[in-house]
Amino acid sequence: MKQNLLKKFRKTQSGQAIVEYIIIVALVAIAAITVISLFSDRIREMFSGATEELGGETETIESSKDSLKDLGND
Repeated sequence: MKQNLLKKFRKTQSGQAIVEYIIIVALVAIAAITVISLFSDRIREMFSGATEELGGETETIESSKDSLKDLGND
């Protein structure tokens, strides 16, 4: 009799833990969506600024042979 009660108790405990994890995951997802929606404009500005900085000026790319020829002339 006691063993049956212990088995039932363990099953309800594991089911309860799964529900708690699902609730935590849902709360984290809602928080992430909220933060992203609040700061989406700022994030977009930051990425575009970083892209512009990393991109630099556009230059024509010479072939390696042409650049080697130019080195000999200097």
